Amino acid sequence: MPHPPATDSADSAEPAGSADSAEPTAPTAHDAAVVGPLERGLAVLRAMSAPGSHRLRPSDLVHATGLARSTVDRVVATLVRVGYLRAVGRDIELTPRLLELGDGYLTASGIPAALGPFAARLAEEFDESVSLAVPDGDGVRFVAQHTRRRTMSLAFRIGDLLPAERCAPGALFAADWGPEERTAWRARRRADPGDAGFPAVPPRPAVAGTTETGGGETAGETADETAREAAEKAAARVEADFERRRAEAAERGWAADDGLIEPGLIAVAVPVADAAGRVVCAVSVVSHSSRHTVHSLAAAVLPRLREDLPAMAEALAAPPARPSPAPPPPPRPVQNEHGASEYEPGAAEYEPEAAKAELGSGYLQSLARGLAVLRALGVRPGGPSLARVAEATGLARATTRRALLSLEQLGYAASHGRLFHPLPRVLELGYAHLSGLGFPDIVQPHLEALAARVRESASMAVLDGDEIRYIARVPTYRIMSVNIGIGTRFPAYATSMGRVLLAGLPAEERAARLVRAEPRPLTPRTVTDPRALARILDAAADGGHALVDEELEEGLRSIAVPVRDVSGRVVAALNVSTHAGRGTAEETRAALLPALRHAQAQVEADLRAWRGELPS
Repeated sequence: MPHPPATDSADSAEPAGSADSAEPTAPTAHDAAVVGPLERGLAVLRAMSAPGSHRLRPSDLVHATGLARSTVDRVVATLVRVGYLRAVGRDIELTPRLLELGDGYLTASGIPAALGPFAARLAEEFDESVSLAVPDGDGVRFVAQHTRRRTMSLAFRIGDLLPAERCAPGALFAADWGPEERTAWRARRRADPGDAGFPAVPPRPAVAGTTETGGGETAGETADETAREAAEKAAARVEADFERRRAEAAERGWAADDGLIEPGLIAVAVPVADAAGRVVCAVSVVSHSSRHTVHSLAAAVLPRLREDLPAMAEALAAPPARPSPAPPPPPRPVQNEHGASEYEPGAAEYEPEAAKAELGSGYLQSLARGLAVLRALGVRPGGPSLARVAEATGLARATTRRALLSLEQLGYAASHGRLFHPLPRVLELGYAHLSGLGFPDIVQPHLEALAARVRESASMAVLDGDEIRYIARVPTYRIMSVNIGIGTRFPAYATSMGRVLLAGLPAEERAARLVRAEPRPLTPRTVTDPRALARILDAAADGGHALVDEELEEGLRSIAVPVRDVSGRVVAALNVSTHAGRGTAEETRAALLPALRHAQAQVEADLRAWRGELPS
């Protein structure tokens, strides 16, 4: 979406006073200037979200965005303080907390919540993958999918963008296009005939031209002209085919994909309309040519899809069954490795003055405020009013209005009457990559940072029966080091991680496990008496950590803290192992516990944003 160019100027001043006391109608973005720092911050996040670009150096961002190095440094410093980027040595990478922006769009749209149960049931019934997609400009963006576990399965991720002409939902959405949308689509097609701007799909084969056989300028000009003619004919064929498919979809109420994305992949899609009759999403059933033809797939799924369409439309129109979740609680102060108090990632919006004091001119307050406004748009289905956004962010209405107008111009938000809502484009900000991470991917960077801080091996484990099982680990290489691998199991009662995991269980289950485990001595110092172990677990629950000194193996000492999910349930344990000869137990506790608590807070902050499958 076009907008006035931003310049590499200082962070612009924000009005401090409140604007109109009465709630105005939604402002329009037509004549508004874009908040420069917000535009540049979003440009950096887009660059970091490109395939293969999730960990970059600032110099890479200079080349990717065209921004000056000093501007990139300030934007990166602010995004690190807000919690959307983190430094890894000299590199910068996305953090899972960025998912909250995309989650805000998904909440505000109401589509996954309303139609997800239908898609899950249909996937089970058809034994095929079922996805939900929405229009995004002249593209199609996935917002939910329920896949089947097969050797060959659907590989698209939530947030992936496809060209409208290369998928079944695109023909359905194009039926509502006007002349302006069609002109924009043709311009994009001519500018990007190979679909390089859509990395989620395989590129189109290059149009074959003639090869140069000599003859100087005249031969070269002829070859160029021939290649241009071939490209124009190929583009005309694509446009004509898409126009035919669009007309067919409008006439019969469904669309098909027969190898448009890649050979062998087939799909059938139907549109779902809102209460006003506007098509807002599509339900696609995706299969493979080894299982179906397009005709057999359509015959198998269309009757059921059509039967469910009225109920789907009704579910979309219905108010949410439950109130939207409250915004996450303010970050809590934690101790860093030096014992000093600091805040979890993302504390900038709660402590703006502290952020400004810490970073000085390197902190772009307009960027942090704009992102807070974007985040506030996703708190409730349908979106909030300007007054609600101002209240949720604590910003003046004039400041809030300016950020909203900028987000509208940049294509990340829209207004309807007095309400604002995020647009699907928000999902381009790292959602496809971050939502596809597994639990070990989430915790690994924090283990690496912890091991580097304390210069000891750091690990994470889960409770598996009466044992712990290692799921992630970063070893250190010293003359004397602890040699443990992923998948290693130990009795829970004799390990620090096992004890914080057991301490997180209900009291009755904790006692039953101790009896069932039949503790036995592994070293002369192993505690095996169930009553003594029960007291130790009570202390671990009260103190939030456990230290085990040479009970698993002579010479081995470890200290662990629990890791909790968004509901407060203990799902894993984090520990540091060291040699007992490096100090007393209390010296070990004093040296390692602050760093462990810091890592614990970092992991839990990421888990609050991440919605993936937790270890079991």
